[in-house]
Amino acid sequence: MPKKFDPEVKDRAVRMVLDRVEEAGSVTKAVALVSPKVDVGRETLRRWVCQHRVDAGLKDGPTSDDLAELKRLRGEVKRLREDNEILRKASIFFAGELDPRNR
Repeated sequence: MPKKFDPEVKDRAVRMVLDRVEEAGSVTKAVALVSPKVDVGRETLRRWVCQHRVDAGLKDGPTSDDLAELKRLRGEVKRLREDNEILRKASIFFAGELDPRNR
């Protein structure tokens, strides 16, 4: 199961990376410098930095708000499909009960 990080930890780690990009020469090198200091995996920290850049409008892609909305909508679609399946089965059941051939 993925480890949950406090949003403050994420923000601090991202700021540390962004502060070191110039001296490191690249985001990848800055991530490599910062990740052991904040005890976060390199790939995790790299994804946080990329998402921060998208949220700040510096890079194209879905923002965190867009991703949260997408997750909510997918959950809603799943729930509605399950509800629809239950209603479909109930209608088949009750249609059979009303069929005069079954009496």
